[in-house]
Amino acid sequence: MHQVLENYPLWASIIAIALAQFLKVLWNYALHRVWDWNWLINTGSMPSGHTAAVTSLATAVGLQEGWDSPAFAITTILAIIVMYDATGVRRHAGMQAQVLNRLMEDFTQLLAEIRRNKINPPQAGVKLKEILGHQPIEVFTGAWFGIFISLLVYWLWFK
Repeated sequence: MHQVLENYPLWASIIAIALAQFLKVLWNYALHRVWDWNWLINTGSMPSGHTAAVTSLATAVGLQEGWDSPAFAITTILAIIVMYDATGVRRHAGMQAQVLNRLMEDFTQLLAEIRRNKINPPQAGVKLKEILGHQPIEVFTGAWFGIFISLLVYWLWFK
């Protein structure tokens, strides 16, 4: 257990994702003037918490193990895959969810019009989560945030 508590790359990454998720609450408050604490665990929005975590991890491993170490290479490739996934696959899945949700709403309205004022109008099903991925700027910001947090934790850790 003692070794886990001294694992600088692990803690730099955990701190980066925790702070990034907290920043989402502040960011969304600034945009919508509503405190939504669900952003502490939600995906999407600014900054990318996943990206902050993996870039912080890669930076911490590079600082601790060396920039030419296999561990740095592994964490860097992992970070690239996560960032690609956040702006590509997950973002497009969210866009598809928007289209499917709109189709479901339109279909429900059509059935309601056909049945005109019947006792049990059709109900829309469960909506799909539409915010899954990130805009490129959210990933870019998350990447720099993760690197910054890793450098800050390094400075505090080994000071």
